[in-house]
Amino acid sequence: MADITYNAASKCWILQLEGSTYCIGLSEDASSLQHIYWGPRIASAVASEMVHSSASLMGPFESPTGISREEYAPWGEMRFGEPGLKVEYADGTRAIEWVFDEHGFERSGASQTLWLRFRDQAYPLLVTLYYRIYDDHDVIERWVQLENTGGNGPVTIEQALSADWRPPRRERYRLTYLHGRWGKEMQVAEVMLGPGKIILESRRGMTSHQFNPWVALDPEANATEESGEVWSAALAWSGSWKIVVETTPRGEVHCIGGLNDFDFRYHLAEGEQLDLPAFVGLYSSKGFGGISRGWHAYEREHILPETPDAVRPVLYNSWEATTFAVNEQNQLELAEKAAKLGVEVFVVDDGWFGARDNDHAGLGDWTVNREKFPRGLNPLIAQVNALGMRFGLWVEPEMVNPNSDLYRTHPDWVYHFRQRTRSEGRNQLVLNLARDDVREWMFVTLNALLSEHNIEFIKWDLNRSFSEPGWPDEVERNPQRVWLDHVRNLYWVIDELRRHHPHVAFESCAGGGGRVDLGILPRVEQVWPSDNTDALDRLRIQEGFSYAYAPRVMMCWVTDCPNFVTKRTVPLSYRFHVAMAGSLGIGGDLSQWTPQEQEEAGGFIAMYKRCLLYTSDAADDLTR
Repeated sequence: MADITYNAASKCWILQLEGSTYCIGLSEDASSLQHIYWGPRIASAVASEMVHSSASLMGPFESPTGISREEYAPWGEMRFGEPGLKVEYADGTRAIEWVFDEHGFERSGASQTLWLRFRDQAYPLLVTLYYRIYDDHDVIERWVQLENTGGNGPVTIEQALSADWRPPRRERYRLTYLHGRWGKEMQVAEVMLGPGKIILESRRGMTSHQFNPWVALDPEANATEESGEVWSAALAWSGSWKIVVETTPRGEVHCIGGLNDFDFRYHLAEGEQLDLPAFVGLYSSKGFGGISRGWHAYEREHILPETPDAVRPVLYNSWEATTFAVNEQNQLELAEKAAKLGVEVFVVDDGWFGARDNDHAGLGDWTVNREKFPRGLNPLIAQVNALGMRFGLWVEPEMVNPNSDLYRTHPDWVYHFRQRTRSEGRNQLVLNLARDDVREWMFVTLNALLSEHNIEFIKWDLNRSFSEPGWPDEVERNPQRVWLDHVRNLYWVIDELRRHHPHVAFESCAGGGGRVDLGILPRVEQVWPSDNTDALDRLRIQEGFSYAYAPRVMMCWVTDCPNFVTKRTVPLSYRFHVAMAGSLGIGGDLSQWTPQEQEEAGGFIAMYKRCLLYTSDAADDLTR
């Protein structure tokens, strides 16, 4: 059982997990929190004794605080590393000097939480550090709460990272991380660390295809798939983020991450609190396989939403068959063929709404196109249900085409700067979801769509990065808060839709794997790793995905050849075997499949269901 204790004599807190121990302690003057130990499980008495041997040696141009192993360091005094927190007070003071205030413990079911509160000695700022651990896991969730207690005006937050992770002192560490681009997400990269910083980040307003907020460190590159010590961390945030891996001149390695401070300022008004996203850490002595299994188990048991489906149902998506030319007749013909194969969810993709004949128009007008569906969607839904399948729909609610009724009515609802270009990506602009009126419109619109139709699956897409993140109406009122409030309002909308429609499953998609992270996973049943469905390319994408995320949530489609990205042709059996390593979907044009191909596909789908229903955890055993 997970357990957290406090040793008053040594002023340290000891977190005992399934197979590891984590220890932190106060400095003698209670002005800083020191990191003591994180590694294989040791006795609490041994951990508390380590407090007395953790001090670093002094040197010229340094201070004891600046070279100590601080657990979470504010900017101020003689600190020169990457800080966790930097603020500006109303009188222009830009440094923090805090002191420990109090601590507490909370237990809820299988988890236990420790909180440690620090207060600025002269200004109304409280900073509370949180640590949550779980029975039978080696995961530690860490986050920070900031509170302006009032009396001195707003506190402007300029940098606010969530946690700083410190593996033990070793000669050298290898950093493993996930990078890529559209169509080539989740590629595994490795680099031996030397003096200096490596910064992994997204400035795009979303998690991004380019980097995923997950890292792993192993000393001397000694870890293999099944042996060796590995320390790993992942950020629970779906917007712009930053992770800094720094090797100090003294050879200390630490990994700090959270909200990206680029173009970021957040005014914390008197009486307000701000909870930063969790930066989650995990230790394993069983190599990269142990790390991935640890992440998968944690996600299945404590992150992913509860669902009655032991494994994700087999899905068919009609996009590649009909693209924008959807109508009731061709969708029904595809649905009949999909049902015969054993498909369980039929999804109509882009093109069903507004003036949506191509990607130049219609986004934002979430009403059924009556030329394509003269009777609306309900007759098609009824027929899909009669075939024994659930009905799903594609939406992209955060975006708008300039050629749309919504944009013509509310041109001020998109991110933009005065007298500057409104850059379009895929002929669309980004709605300012930080606005309360946009958030309300989005919820009301989607809630009505789900209330008026028996929709049981939503594919939530996002097909461009943010640009010109301006909010002219809020000039002088901290418009830079959009980077934070957009994501918080996105979470609110999805959470409210789930609360009102608990039978609806959601998929996170962002032109492929642009929004896959621990922040979105509690809100969706599955994610789309890449628009690239080429089976050979998918082996690498799915391998990288499985380092950090459970294969249960990884949607994998069987599509047609030649593949539209790579132009490669591989056998249908090969495509199925690769797709069955995650949650199986079909995306090919079934109207063009031969009777032999349909028979072969039906056999693979039946085999997939038999194998994965044998045990509810089987889907997550299919790792690298």
